[in-house]
This record gives sequence, structure tokens and C-alpha cells, in this order.
Amino acid sequence: MRMATSGGGNYRNGTYRSSLKVDKPLSLNSNPKSSVKSKPVPSSGPRRNSTGSLGAATGAAKDDAGVPGRVRVAVRLRPRIAEESVGDADFADCVELQPELKRLKLRKNNWDSDTYEFDEVLTEFASQKRVYEVVAKPVVESVLDGYNGTIMAYGQTGTGKTYTLGRLGEEDTAARGIMVRAMEDILADISFETDSVLVSYLQLYMETIQDLLDPPNDNISIVEDPKTGDVSLPGASLVEIRNQKSFLELLRVGEAHRFAANTKLNTESSRSHAILMVHVKRSVKGRQSVLSTDNGANSHLKMLKPPLVRKGKLVVVDLAGSERIDKSGSEGHALEEAKSINLSLSALGKCINALAENSAHVPVRDSKLTRLLKDSFGGTARTSLVITIGPSPRHRGETASTIMFGQRAMKVENMLKLKEEFDYKSLSRRLDIQLDKLIAEHERQQKAFEDEIERISIEAQTQISEVERNYEEALEKERLKYQKDYMESIKKLEEQLVKNQQKHGNEKVPVRLKDDGSALTSNTESSKVSAVEEVAELKKVLQKESLLRKAAEEEVNSLKSQLAQCRRSEASGNSDILKLRKMLEDEARQKEKLEGEIAILHGQLLQLSFEADEADTLNLPYGHILGCASMASNKSCLEFVLSFLS
Repeated sequence: MRMATSGGGNYRNGTYRSSLKVDKPLSLNSNPKSSVKSKPVPSSGPRRNSTGSLGAATGAAKDDAGVPGRVRVAVRLRPRIAEESVGDADFADCVELQPELKRLKLRKNNWDSDTYEFDEVLTEFASQKRVYEVVAKPVVESVLDGYNGTIMAYGQTGTGKTYTLGRLGEEDTAARGIMVRAMEDILADISFETDSVLVSYLQLYMETIQDLLDPPNDNISIVEDPKTGDVSLPGASLVEIRNQKSFLELLRVGEAHRFAANTKLNTESSRSHAILMVHVKRSVKGRQSVLSTDNGANSHLKMLKPPLVRKGKLVVVDLAGSERIDKSGSEGHALEEAKSINLSLSALGKCINALAENSAHVPVRDSKLTRLLKDSFGGTARTSLVITIGPSPRHRGETASTIMFGQRAMKVENMLKLKEEFDYKSLSRRLDIQLDKLIAEHERQQKAFEDEIERISIEAQTQISEVERNYEEALEKERLKYQKDYMESIKKLEEQLVKNQQKHGNEKVPVRLKDDGSALTSNTESSKVSAVEEVAELKKVLQKESLLRKAAEEEVNSLKSQLAQCRRSEASGNSDILKLRKMLEDEARQKEKLEGEIAILHGQLLQLSFEADEADTLNLPYGHILGCASMASNKSCLEFVLSFLS
């Protein structure tokens, strides 16, 4: 909510800086201190659930346990503006802060005052950083962990709600508001490879929800999940944010379309409730399953267990300021706007009162504002409320009303629940990718196996051909060698025979011509000696030829043995080829079987995607979706992997 200042100054859009030291932020789980005026505020423990509770979900799962978390409330005092310094110069401030005790005193008169305690008391010197750390940072951290969170500003017109929440800090970075600082922390903590941030920016104006990022979309309906009770706005624009610059541009566009008017209390008074919704989706890294195959190898099957995602939602609500018509001077259309604002704030106050008193009925449906904030008060969100007040005694009534609103809000207990679910669509995509990889790997191995068989066949055929050629060459060489030796031996024998015949023919003539016996005897003895020598020589030649023939026969036998061995090697190679061909046929049959199973798995994946989409549409209970999807995915994946690896 914007506030008027004199001389063109503005607390929301001005350059006010603080000089107060930054105290230690209030612990998110610390016990609250009870108010002096009111009953002690409970800090923990489950509160009684009523059928009309702002956060009670009709048909919600009974076993979905949560963590108790009380609404935390901080009060922030706006410094005096120039107009108040002049008009109230003779009067003391109506409030006195005691930040070290987390108390404030509201003066009734000069001698009497009421004391109240809050989770945090922020003086007029508190910096924007200090406000963010004690009010918003614990909520942002919870959203990053997967919880819903709400940060809301409530107060009179002109007390600094919009300055606290929506200040952009373009001129002075120290003046950045909660919205800008929260997005900085979110973007710094997520990974855009696995996480996403989506933003909607809306305003509730005259009981109609309008899209600040798409002004023609000016009648957005509220949809409540009948099972979980979650509230959603399906017609609102969702913009993905990847850097701080785009977020600042989004805020500038939204602020330009927001309704504002000039009143006596604020020159730029917001006439609508602004609602910033930040949807944070984060993947949860877990242990990956390992499946052992029959051959001892480990197959890392990352898709056997569906990936977990946590969906946190941060809602930042800049409420329009409560105002009295006589003080704001609203008339005409501005008067109707003021009535609508006051009615919605009154409905919110009634709900807070009912929750604080554990009433059996909470009037949630009296206003669209209370329906939108159903999860923030008495629901499952971690909620921080900052109430803004001014020091002027002229507005003591509005200040007291704001303080009492904060006191009642501190009594509201929420039941925080982790928004965690299985990402079946991501699982289906990962299964498709891994299935394609397995098919490609199988085809590659099949091709390599066929190439190896072909290579072995060609190599065996080449070796057989080479052995046959070497054998034929060696056999022909030996045959020619022995044939040559045989021909030379025959030739020598023929020459020797001719010499012997000639020699015997010459020796017979003298025997016939001589008559005396002595000469005949001498020739006969000489002929006998010559014949004996010739026979001995022939025996030697024959013996030599026998040895040569025996050596030739041994060589022939050796060659025959080598030929037989080559033929046995050829037969063994043919046997290996037959075995490889049989293995190839078996692989072909296995491939056909695997393709059939792949087709079945594709069908199951399509069924799984269909069931996941149907589950997203119907928002089935957590346990039912988990059982169905786990049974289908685990069974099909295990059958496929085991059949493939075997």
C-alpha cells in the first residue's frame, strides 16, 4: 500500500534509508511470547481441525501427516512523514516500540497504555534487508525444501505495505523489497538443468481476479481440488523466470496494470490486493538402483525408481489498506472500491478470529480473498505476516485494529506438509531414451557379431587355400626332383651297360684266336675278376638307388601326412563355421524375441504415460498412483532387462 508524503516524497517509492544495527533474526521455530493484553499464544502442538477451517481440505488423505507451524507475525513502524510532523507536532506518537523485548506499547492517553508482544518488532529505522531476514527468508527456505509458504502485509492505507513487499530498488539496491530479495534467493539456490521457477502476478479488484501480466484476462476463476483442497488458478498466466532481470521486468509490467488512486491518506493508494505466486519445482536426487546380471556385470538402471520432485509455492500478498471513508475522502467509484476492500479485509478478519478461537465454522467462502488464502491460515503453508502501522495519534483506532489483527493471527496454527510426488512423465521420457540406447547397443553388438563371423570365415578360407597351394607346389617340386634323379640314374645305367657290352665283346676275340690253354685260362680269370668288380659296382649303385627310393618314399609319406593334417584342419574350420552359423541363427531368433518384448514394453510405456496424464487430471491419491505406476513400470522394466541380458 502506497503512502502519501509531503513535497513529493513517498515511503514506498522514496529513498528512505535506515541506520539501525541489524539484530539477530528471529528463529523460525522459537516460542512466541504472550501478549500482556491477550491470552498466551500457543507455539506448537496440533490444533483442533474444524470442518470450516480455512485450511481444512475436504476428503484429504488422513495419513498425510504434517509438521505444526504457527503463523508468525512481525510489526513494522513507519516513520513520521512531513505532514504528520507538522500536524501532530504537539502530540506524542501513539506507539512506543521495545524491539529488544519484542514489545510495543499503544498509548491510550498520556498516563495509560496497552502492551503487546510479537515475534518481531521492527522500528522505523529497520532496513529492508533486516525485514526480509526476519519475516520472509525462513518462508523462502521452506518453499525451496518443498513446502508452501505465504508472506502477507496488512495495515492501514499509507503505512508502507507495498514498500515492504514490492519495492524494486532500481535507484537504491538497499531499498529492495521482499519480492525482489525472495526471487534472488530462489534463483541462487536452484539448478535450471533440473529445476524450474514459474510466476503468476494477479490482483483481486472488486471481487474479480485479474491477471496483471495479461490485462484482458480479467475474470479468473478459483478451482479447488475436491480431494486435497488445494486452491489453483488455471486461467492465470505462468511465466518462467530464469534470471533476476526478467523478474524485475515482470514486476514492472504488473505494477503498471495495478489499480491505484489518490486519496487523502496516500497519493498512490492501491485499490486492489496484489498476489504474486511463485511455483518452484525441484528434482530430488536419490540413490540409483543397481541390477546384477547373470554374468556378474552390474547394470545401472536409473529409471527403475521414478524420480521425485518437490513442488513448493510461495504466495506474496500485498493487501490493499484498510481505511475509513471519512478520513480517506473517497467518493464515487473510489468509494465503491473502498467498500469492496473493507469487505474483503473484514471477511479475512472473521476467518482469523474463528481460527484463533478454534471455532467449528470458519466463513471461508465469504470472499475470494479468503478462498485464495485458504492454505495460508489454518492450512498446510508456512505463513509470515507483517503488520504495518504509523505513529500518528490521529489514526490510533486503525493502529489498534491492525495490532489486534496481528495478535489474533499469532494464534492460528498451520500443519505444514511436504509437497513431494513422483515425476512419471520424466520417468517415461527417461525410459524411452534408455530403451532407444539399449536397442541401438543391441543392433551394434549384432552387427559386430556378424562382422566377426564373416571375418573368421574369410580368414579360414584364405588359410585353407594357402595350405592347398603350398602342398601342391611342394608335391610338384618333389615329383620333378625324383623324376630327374630317376632319369639320371637310368641314363647312367644305360651308359654303364653299353660300356660293359663293349668291354665283353672285345675280350671274347683273343680267347677264340688263341689255341693254347694257358692263354685261355689267363683271359678267363681276367674276365672273372672284371665281372666280379662290375657286379660289386652295380650292387653299390643298386644299393644307392634303393636308399634314394626309400628317402623318396619317406618324403612322399611325410607330404601325405601333411596333406591329411591340412584336410583335418579344413574339416575343423568347416565345423567352426557351422557352429558360428548356428550361433548366428540363435542370435536372430533371440533378436526376434527381443523385438517382441520391446513392442510390449512400448505399449506398457504408453499405458504408463496415459495413466500419469490421467492421474494429473484426476489428482488421484498419492498411494494409489504410486502403487499402480510402480507395479507397471517395475514389472515391465525387469522383464525386459532380464530377457535382454540373458
